[in-house]
Amino acid sequence: MIPAAFAYDRPKSLDDALRLLSHHGGDAKVIAGGQSLLPLLKLRVAAADRLIDIGRLSELRGIRDWNGGIALGALTTYREVLDSKLAKDRFPILHEAINDIGDVQVRNRGTVGGAIAHADPASDLPAVLLALGGEVVLRSSSGERVVPADRFFEGAFTTAIAPDEILTEIRIPGLASGAGQAYVKLEQPASGYSIVGVAVVLAAQSGGSQAVCRIGITGVGDVAYRATAVEAALAAGDRSPESVKRAAAHAGDGQTIASDIHADREYRAEMAQVYTRRAIDAAMARMR
Repeated sequence: MIPAAFAYDRPKSLDDALRLLSHHGGDAKVIAGGQSLLPLLKLRVAAADRLIDIGRLSELRGIRDWNGGIALGALTTYREVLDSKLAKDRFPILHEAINDIGDVQVRNRGTVGGAIAHADPASDLPAVLLALGGEVVLRSSSGERVVPADRFFEGAFTTAIAPDEILTEIRIPGLASGAGQAYVKLEQPASGYSIVGVAVVLAAQSGGSQAVCRIGITGVGDVAYRATAVEAALAAGDRSPESVKRAAAHAGDGQTIASDIHADREYRAEMAQVYTRRAIDAAMARMR
């Protein structure tokens, strides 16, 4: 199939893009790499009266130091993150997650901002951003605001982005020295999307208690979420296999577990516990 007819704009600057978005409002969709939106348009699952193509705005691309962490321009591609020594040295979890996203073509064209803004229930990066305690920068013609990741994802394909806003940057704060990071997933073999994906970030205080314990899970419910019940149970226990297993048993707490042709509800719930346990074990093994 081919998409329904739409108008097309390719602004030359972010300000131009914001003016167009402000004028056309809910009738327009923003497109960057197009790896998520274009298939939906072609299948006519989604429609747009107008596309605003920001894919060539160099001001929204790049990776820089930010408060001991990194800031990623929204148009930074998966490939650019994989090739970044700064990103790999500070947040190897990004490399671990992105390296298995889609295929070479998707990684070369797909953008990190697009993945976050799209909020696919089975997307990898939302879970990673939650575990890293990241935040997103949103711009409109009237100004800029910053939204923490755990208040950004609202539901399947639904985020805190207002109709006149564009996601311009993703910020990830620095972690304590010796933090353990891990991302593991059970993927659908044909697409690479997560049936269950679990991101874990752990850091210990000098006495051995955990100063940071954040877990993001994707593929299980309507949207990626912080597994706060697992975090609380893990922080209250020790690091024994039994304690980790008890904590991981809470992986699906508070969620309506998805059921589809790839995994029924019971299997997905069980795999959420299994992969949460594996991700915690991997993150603990990497703590220094």
